[in-house]
Amino acid sequence: MIRDARVLRAGFVPREVEHRDAEVNHLSSVLKPITNGEPAETAIVTGPSGIGKTCISRFVTERLREEVLEVEATYVNCWRNYTRFRTLYQILDDLGTTIDIHRQSTPHDELIERLQQYNGPRTVIILDEVDQLEDPSILYDLHSLPQFAVICIANKEEDLFNRVDDRLVSRLRSSEHVRMDKYHDEQLYDILRTRAKWGLEKDVVTEDQLYRIADAAAGDARLAIGVLRSAASKADRENHERVTDDVLLDAATDARAQIRQRSLDSLTPHQQAVYTIVRDHGPLAPSKIHEYYVDEVDEPRTKRTVRSYLSKMAQYNLLEAEGTSRDRQYSIVDSVAATSVQ
Repeated sequence: MIRDARVLRAGFVPREVEHRDAEVNHLSSVLKPITNGEPAETAIVTGPSGIGKTCISRFVTERLREEVLEVEATYVNCWRNYTRFRTLYQILDDLGTTIDIHRQSTPHDELIERLQQYNGPRTVIILDEVDQLEDPSILYDLHSLPQFAVICIANKEEDLFNRVDDRLVSRLRSSEHVRMDKYHDEQLYDILRTRAKWGLEKDVVTEDQLYRIADAAAGDARLAIGVLRSAASKADRENHERVTDDVLLDAATDARAQIRQRSLDSLTPHQQAVYTIVRDHGPLAPSKIHEYYVDEVDEPRTKRTVRSYLSKMAQYNLLEAEGTSRDRQYSIVDSVAATSVQ
């Protein structure tokens, strides 16, 4: 049933990106100067989760690398590499300059100095989930290095701007902004149809089923592709000749659960502490959450940072917020709602 499992994976970058021509062209134009050996503006790519921000960023950089020999790219997931050291180390490791770096003893300044001295091909640095950085000052460091072009990916611009100082805010506001919206159902259907065409054997999933997945995913391509992947995997394991409606219904629940678990597993230790507080004591207002948090962790972060944690977890459906900004309270999303594909 499964022809090419890569096509159904979340991180797969297709040869052609559908329904994002304007965004692809915009980002390509921002990065174009580096193909001529010139500095490029920082690009900030924003929008809700599951709309292809990472996909188009990696797609555009891969096309650049195909066109120009002297262009490289590196990708950093800042949710996983959330400290300044980890981010710098990941970049340098991709550039092949970490052979004598000791994770426990090498100072940050030495890592920055190595980036400053780098004289290889011009490089695009993709910082995914950039608002997760504990120390956003790394953006200032990279912004001043002309040999690197930086793509910052975040859900909301304000979540990024709220974390940085004034000198960097002004620079980021003058950067090129690529803003993306959720997909329409027809657009999601087209994406699913293409994934099914290249990833699955012929006629194992119907057009009606693809439409229902698209409708249920409500503009979230990550969820839609996850449902298709789970359905195909389950049908294949159970030796079905095609995806049945029962399999599809179960797959919708499984896909949501898998995405939620991946988000939970990605939380930083401080975010995990905040999540646990809301789980054990919620619903709670942000100020009360911060009081619990300060008592439970070493080196607690500021109220503003904790609010950004809460906002991030709400964006990824780990927490839900009720009320206005004055009386807002957070509680956990404690069950995986079934995605109706009936």
